[in-house]
Amino acid sequence: MEPLVTIVTVAFNSEKTIEKTIKSVLNQTYPKIEYLIIDGKSGDQTVEIAKTYEEQALKKGYSYRIVSEKDRGIYDAMNKGIALAKGEIMGFINSDDWYEKDAVALSVKTMLKKQCDITFGDIAIHKADGSRIVKRAKLSRYETSRHWNHPTMFVKTSVYRDFPFRQKGIHDDYGAYLAMKKAGKKVEAVHRVLANFSMGGASNKRSLKLSVKRIKDRYGCYRDNGYGRWYFLECILMEAGKFILG
Repeated sequence: MEPLVTIVTVAFNSEKTIEKTIKSVLNQTYPKIEYLIIDGKSGDQTVEIAKTYEEQALKKGYSYRIVSEKDRGIYDAMNKGIALAKGEIMGFINSDDWYEKDAVALSVKTMLKKQCDITFGDIAIHKADGSRIVKRAKLSRYETSRHWNHPTMFVKTSVYRDFPFRQKGIHDDYGAYLAMKKAGKKVEAVHRVLANFSMGGASNKRSLKLSVKRIKDRYGCYRDNGYGRWYFLECILMEAGKFILG
């Protein structure tokens, strides 16, 4: 029997991009989806745009809910989504990113076949100049976010509830993933492009000050989960890569 999957989109003043995100969820080939849009009390037309898709979602048999209220940032909003979710499995897709049409179906198939707690797949990264690169999903002996892609990740809801986002920094999603792995949760990689990521968000802005903050945040995720000090070099290399990619 196919499990219900909850998809959460966190949004704030996202009127220019959220439509593409919503369409990508409503165009999924998977039949049992609950879609939650958690809005941070936007001052633009984000909520109004989201409301125009409610009828389409219901016609497809999807549950569709919009919550708009002030929050304490993206990970507070994500935790609200975790608390509201009714599905057995969860995925997060931000309001400027979008899924491939079979993202949910492939992920659920892998989870059921492999009896795992977590999956993530390849992601297409879209640059401002219109070009794109594919960041491949890979499980390796040495943990690195170079092979991990949060917009493609699907997790059992019970696991997310055991490991909510701690709201400690911009890389809180990766910190939650490391905590799940540390606890022995089983992970499988899906070697297909499942989602698309637009560069230019908070994790990619070019600024020396922001880069230093991101390095510290990422390094904190490693250290909090028992990884060695040499991972500081990994964090520096990740930031250097973002500068090169633009």
